[in-house]
Amino acid sequence: MAEAAEAASGRRARGGGGGAARRAARTAVSVETARFITRNIPDFEVLNAEALEIIEANAETVLAEIGVNFVDNPDALDLWRAAGAEVTGERVRIPRGLARQLCATAPSQFTQHARNPDRNVEIGGRNLVLAPVYGPPFVRSAGGGRRYATMADFNNFVKLGYMSKWLHHSGGTVCEPTDVAVNKRHLDMLQAHMTLSDKPFMGSVTEPVRATDSVEMSKLLFGAEFVDANTVMTSLININSPLTFDATMMGALEVYARANQACIISPFIVGGAMAPTTVAGTLTQVLAEVLAGVAYSQLVRPGAPVIFGAFVTSIDMNSGAPTFGTPEAALITYGAGQLARRLGLPYRSGGSFCGSKLPDAQAAYETANSLNMALLAGVNFMLHACGWLEGGLVASFEKYVMDADQLGALHHLARGVDMSENGQAMDALREVGPGGHFLGCAHTQANFKDAFWRSDLLDYKPFETWDEDGARDTQALAEARVNRMLADYQQPQLDPGVTEALSDYVARRKASEPDAFG
Repeated sequence: MAEAAEAASGRRARGGGGGAARRAARTAVSVETARFITRNIPDFEVLNAEALEIIEANAETVLAEIGVNFVDNPDALDLWRAAGAEVTGERVRIPRGLARQLCATAPSQFTQHARNPDRNVEIGGRNLVLAPVYGPPFVRSAGGGRRYATMADFNNFVKLGYMSKWLHHSGGTVCEPTDVAVNKRHLDMLQAHMTLSDKPFMGSVTEPVRATDSVEMSKLLFGAEFVDANTVMTSLININSPLTFDATMMGALEVYARANQACIISPFIVGGAMAPTTVAGTLTQVLAEVLAGVAYSQLVRPGAPVIFGAFVTSIDMNSGAPTFGTPEAALITYGAGQLARRLGLPYRSGGSFCGSKLPDAQAAYETANSLNMALLAGVNFMLHACGWLEGGLVASFEKYVMDADQLGALHHLARGVDMSENGQAMDALREVGPGGHFLGCAHTQANFKDAFWRSDLLDYKPFETWDEDGARDTQALAEARVNRMLADYQQPQLDPGVTEALSDYVARRKASEPDAFG
C-alpha cells in the first residue's frame, strides 16, 4: 500500500495535473529570483599553455606512479581493475591517459531541475549558479549570539534563501541541526528544502543510505519517471585529500551516479596541510584527485553529470588556522578554472569565504576578494555564496543577507558592457552637450530605473538622516532585513498529496531505526 501511495503521489507531482495541483499553482506566492548568471565578461587566466601542460603531465604522473587510495571499497577496486588500472591493496595506479579518457563521457553542461520549472538552473558553459553556505555546526545571530544550530535555524535559512532575489539555489546542509539525531536529520533537511522553497537543492552524502533517501524523496516530489530521466540534485562529494577516496563519500557518489544525479567531485585543500605550499603543486594534486574521482563516476555510469570541484584555502603557519581571501588561493582558483575548462567539465569553487568571527570589516574584505575572484575564475557552481563565517564553522543570519545582497553586484558585473545603440548613449551626449547635466535628459529618464545595481541593504542616506534613524551599522541593518524577510515569508504551494507522501516517508524512515547522536 505504501509503495502504491508513493507512486501515486509522484504522478501527482509531475503528471498532467490534478485539480489540487492547478489550484496550488494559481495561489502560489511569486518571489522574484534572478535567472542564473550568464557571463558576458572574459575569464581571468593566470597560466600559459606551457604551465598548463606541465601541471597536466605532473597530475598524470601522480596517478600512474603514486596512485590514489580507495578505502574499504572492494567493488571500486574491482571496477578499476577491470578498466585497466593497477590495483595493489587499496592503492589504485591509473595508467597515463586512462582517467582523462574515462572523463570524456561526462557532460560539459547539464540542467538541474527545480520543482518550480522557472527556477531551473544550467550548470556549465558560461553560467554561474549561486548556492548558500554548507555544513556549519554553529549559527550566529545578532540577538542570539553563537550557538549550536537547530532545525528551526535550518528552516529559517531555507526561507531566507527562497526569499533572496540573487540566490539561485536552496543548497544542502545550510547548517547542521544538532537537535535532530545524526542518522535522521537529513530527512528533515530534505523535507525543508522540498516544501519551504521551490528552488533547486542538494542531497545528503554522509552515508550511502542517506543518498538513497534523497533519491527516493526526490521521486516523491518530482515523480519517479521524471527523476530517472532528469537531474534534480547536485550534491557535494569531498575527497579526503591527499589522494584518498573513502567508502562513505564514494558510496554516496555511486548512489547518485547510478540515479543520474549530479555530484561535485571536490578535493578539500588546505595548502600546507593537505596539499603542497606551492600553487603549481596544489594544482597538480587537485587535478589528479578530480581526474580520479570523475573517472570513477563514469565507471559507475558513463554520462553521469559531475562537476570539477576545488575548495582551496591556505593556512596560517603560526596558528594552523585556515585563511581566506588570500592571493595564493586566488591563483589556485583561477588556475583550476583553466584546468576544468580544458577537461570540458563544469567548475565549482569560490564562496563568501572569511575567517572572521563576526560579520565585520575582516569578513567583508575577505568575502569580497573571494566572491569577485570566483566570478572571474569562470566558476559555474558557487557553493557557500552567502552566510559563511569563522572559516565555515558558523552560518550567520546577518552575513547571509549581507552576502546575498552583494551577489547582485556579481550579476551586474557579469553582464559586461552594453554596446547596443542605447548603451552607446549618443542621443544623451547630443541632447546635453557641453556644460549641461544628464539628470533630466530623455536617455536618463528612460534608463534610470535599471541603469545601476542598487543594494537592498546598505545605507546611502545623508549623515543627518542616518543619525536620526538610529545610526545603524551594517550588522544592525542586516538584522532588520532578516526579521523583515522572515516576517514576509509565505510558503510556496505544493500539491497536498506530495506533502503528505513526503511526511509519511520521513515518519516511516525515522521510525525504522533508533536515534543516534554520535
